[in-house]
Order: sequence, then C-alpha cells, then structure tokens
Amino acid sequence: MTEPADGRDGPPSRLPLDWIAASLRRERTRAGLSLSELAKRAGIAKSTLSQLETAGGNPSVETLWALGVALGVPFSALVEPPAPAVQVIRAGEGPTVHSERADYAATLLSASPPGARRDIYHLRMEPGAVRESDPHIPGTVEHLIVGAGRLAAGPRGETVELGAGDYMSYRGDVPHAYEALADGTAFVLVMQHV
Repeated sequence: MTEPADGRDGPPSRLPLDWIAASLRRERTRAGLSLSELAKRAGIAKSTLSQLETAGGNPSVETLWALGVALGVPFSALVEPPAPAVQVIRAGEGPTVHSERADYAATLLSASPPGARRDIYHLRMEPGAVRESDPHIPGTVEHLIVGAGRLAAGPRGETVELGAGDYMSYRGDVPHAYEALADGTAFVLVMQHV
C-alpha cells in the first residue's frame, strides 16, 4: 500500500486550507471583485472571507457553496487540488468538507475537466438533521445514485425517497435537500453544470 506523499499515516480529515485560499484569490481576481463585494454577494462576513484567503478559518460546505455561487464557479473550483495524470481515491480519502447544519460530508472525487462541466462527489450522511442546499449556479442539474441506506432527496417540496441502487436527477439551481433515512447512508452525486 502506498503511503501518502506528504508522509502522513492516513488521509486528511479536512481540506488543506492553502488549496482553498489560492482558489478563492484566483477566482475573486478573475471575477474582478473586491473582498467586500464578494463577501456581500456570498452573504458572509468580510473578515471570514479575508481569513479564508489567508488559509485561516474552518470553511463549511455552506460557506464554500455560497462563495462558488457568488463567483459563478462550481464548488470544485474552490476545493480541488492539482491532480496527477493517474488518480486513485481510496474509500474514505479525498478532499472532504463537512456541513455545519447536518451530519453530512461531501468528498470531491472528480472535478469537471476543461470542456466538460461536471463534478462527482461521494457523500455520507446519517439520520438527524436535513441538509438544506441553496441553489447552485444557474443550469446545474444533479444526478445521484444511492449506494447504501435510504435517502429522501430533491427540490424543496418534491423530495423522493430512494433506496440502494436508485437513481434520481433534478435541477440543482433551485433550493433542494437531502435527508438520510437509515444509518450509514451513502450516495454518489454528479453535478452537471451547463
């Protein structure tokens, strides 16, 4: 078994903040926005954004999604590290961000390559709080396949209960939610950006 290149014994439990900081600075500069303007558009404090751009803080899924929407870029543009030519992500590894509102963890498996606009995530969720998701960038469609457990998912007011092996697609540019209905619920989510 290959040890991680940085010498650690296991996968990182959180995203390296320097990836997020560099991505935020790059995308904010590309968009021509000041710290104040981006913070306002994303609905977060300017001090929070400043801290994230200097590799400080502890960003949640919600904060990073809000910043991606405000910048008009997919979530993956803010969290994906540079990828080698051959990439293997073992179960339980990969850049993972946790929700502050539910027992929900999103692991980016593959960001959209140039010319295509899709990202692939492996998600784990436990019963308890519902994971409410704000609309993503316009034209986003979500495709999900439940691998284990049971899940209620979909646009607000149109959620559907799914079991292991079930597939669903729906608009991701409207408010939507995910709720684990059984312990150990896991699913793959493909976000397609038009």
